[in-house]
Parts: sequence; structure tokens; C-alpha cells
Amino acid sequence: MLSEKTIEIVKAITPLVADNAEAITSRFYQLMFEGNPEVKAFFNQAHQHSGGQQKALAGAICAYFSNIDNLHVLGPAIEVVAQKHCSLNILPEHYPIVGKHLLLAIKDVMGEAATGEIIDAVTEAYEALAKICISRENEIYQKQASADGGWNGFRNFVVDRKVPESDIITSFYLRPEDGGAAPAYLPGQYITLRINHPSCPTSPRNYSLSDKPSNGQYRISVKKESGTGEGQPEGLISTYLHEEIQPGDIIEVGPPCGEFTLDPDTVSERTIVFLAGGIGVTPLLSMAKSLVDLGVLAPIKFLHAVKNSSVHPFRDEVQMMVSDKDFVETLFLYDEPQADDFEDGMCDRVGTVNMELIRDWTPYQNADFYFCGPEPFMRVVYASLKDLGVCDSRINFEFFGPKQEFLDSVMA
Repeated sequence: MLSEKTIEIVKAITPLVADNAEAITSRFYQLMFEGNPEVKAFFNQAHQHSGGQQKALAGAICAYFSNIDNLHVLGPAIEVVAQKHCSLNILPEHYPIVGKHLLLAIKDVMGEAATGEIIDAVTEAYEALAKICISRENEIYQKQASADGGWNGFRNFVVDRKVPESDIITSFYLRPEDGGAAPAYLPGQYITLRINHPSCPTSPRNYSLSDKPSNGQYRISVKKESGTGEGQPEGLISTYLHEEIQPGDIIEVGPPCGEFTLDPDTVSERTIVFLAGGIGVTPLLSMAKSLVDLGVLAPIKFLHAVKNSSVHPFRDEVQMMVSDKDFVETLFLYDEPQADDFEDGMCDRVGTVNMELIRDWTPYQNADFYFCGPEPFMRVVYASLKDLGVCDSRINFEFFGPKQEFLDSVMA
């Protein structure tokens, strides 16, 4: 329980911290990686070089300080953090490292304004938040370890198969090297791959599980990104997976994690609308296939927006999923179709997702929405749903990257 004095001080300094938040977080990462280089392996360096992680942490600090007297509203954000931490095997002993360097960064950036009283208050606030996160993470770790075939940390998996899904997307089928069970997961969850890349050893990446839970194996489907730039470009690990990883290779895998899930046992009778953009289809396909496989008879609408057939993954798989299922409706939307893309039902409509399409194609007044895709797609979908009056309780989404970047783009 935070003291009243700490709450008062934190609220008073929140505007000053907000004005300097990104400077503080940039300095924080610099100090932490210099002082404790062992923790660098927990971080996606592509997000570091893009500035996304610094911005995300700055937003999280501001949100925590702004709600220091009303912490229950941060529950969903804390769950995101806890799931991500458990995917990386972050442990209680790592929290003092973060706290030390965060306080040093605040002192460096704020200078004389960071009085002893302020530092004491921020220390108390940080330790309170760390206690909440550690408690939730301990619950997740215990659940992971107690599952049939469950584990904590990283476990060796064998690449059983490697299947091209389009010109730029390949699926990897993974099974435990020890021959043991691969625990079930909730549709929408992800696993973490720790890749021993030559230029960045043990670089972690999260990939959504793209199939329904079954058969004692995991499937991820990876888009070969083409990011460039200094440091670690966005496409470094995906290119390595596509070009270097082959069947029989061993990959370190973290247990299924993530809060963007759909539990088939809790589905109501409302229509479920899946809106996928590009590779964002992966968690949504897992959800839809699970519902259909379990015989959940809620009406389902499944839209996949892509450029054209050359980059359209899972078309046949989706069509097989809906075969003889009159409660499932699909829509394949291409924005740059090729000449033969209207043959065999490849493309149902030309264009992009917008408010008019959502309004006309979905029962938006009484439907649950799940969506995922590139940031521009996500921004349009989210804004359209809000303009249509869809309440937050019926809006569910996953953003591949620091979520604060997406929220900032929506609010801009």
C-alpha cells in the first residue's frame, strides 16, 4: 500500500516526468545495457533501434504515475507486461536491476529537480508496482509448469516441417526435442523463439500460434520482413528463419503466453467478427479454427485483407474450414489484385477495410470484434469501430510490436 505522501508527490511530478519521459527511458536503456549487459538478451533490439521500446516504456511510466491513486484501471496493461515477462523468463531478481537504472536515469535527466524526497517516492512507487507484477508472473509461471508437458524458461524444439504459405510467409511446425508433450494453449497466444543469430545471439521474437491446439506440436507462420537500417533491422530474424532454418534444426522455445485470447468455452451467442490484415491473420486463424473444430455455433465472420494472391496465406485452409459450415462467412479483400485473382474465389472484393465495409458487412451493433494486422490497418479498424459506437468491451486486438506505438497513432 502506497503512503499518502508518496501518492501526493508522484501526482505532483507527473507533468514534469511526462515532458521528459522519452529522454528518461532512452537514458535508462543506455545505463542498463552498459551496467548490466546480461539483460540485453531479453530485448528485441529492432524495437530498441526504432525507438519503439523507449516510447512504450515512457507511455507506461506516464500511465502508472497518472493513475498512482487508482491502480485497478491498470489491470489490463499489467497483464500484458506480465505475459510478456513470462514469455522471456524474466524473474524477480531482474526487477532491482531495472529499478536501479530507472532511478539513475531520472536523476540524470531531471537533475536538481529530482530531490531526495522525490527519489524516495518514486522508489516506493516502483517497488509497489514490481510487487504486483512479480505476484502475477508467479501465478503464470506456476500454471505453465503444472500443465501437461509444461515448462518455464526455454525448451528445445525440433523444426519438424517448413511449409511455404505464400511468396513471403512460411509456416514452421515445431515439436519438443525430448519427445514429451507440448502443452495446450488458448487460441491467440504466442510463443517466444530465442534465435542464435550470428550477429545477435539469443535474440527473442514472439510469434503467434497460427493453428488450433492439437497434435502435440506448435505451428508459427512467419512473414519475411524487409526492414533495413542501422543496428538490427526489423527483418533480420525473419530472414534468418526463412533462409537458414531447416527441418531438423533445433530452436529454443518459450511456453505459450499472451492475453489476446479467445476461450471457446466462454463464447456467447453474439456474432464473432475476425478482421485480419496480412500476417495479422495468424492469431485470428487459430481462434476461428478452434471455434469451428469445437462446434461452437456462434455466427462467425472472417475477413482477410491482403495485397493479392501472391502474398495471401491460408486461403485454401480457410475455405476448408468453412466448408459446409453455414454459420461461417468469409471475405477475401485485395487492394492490388492480379489479373487472375478473381478465379476460383481468390478475391471476393477489391479495396481496403473502412467504416462503410464494417458497417455494411457486419452486425456491428451486437458483435464481438477481434482484429490484428499492420499499424495502418489497425488504426482504420479501431477508429471505424469507435465511430460506429462499438463499446470497448466488444473490441479485442493484438498489435505486433510495442502497443503504445499503436495507441499513439490512433490518438494522433
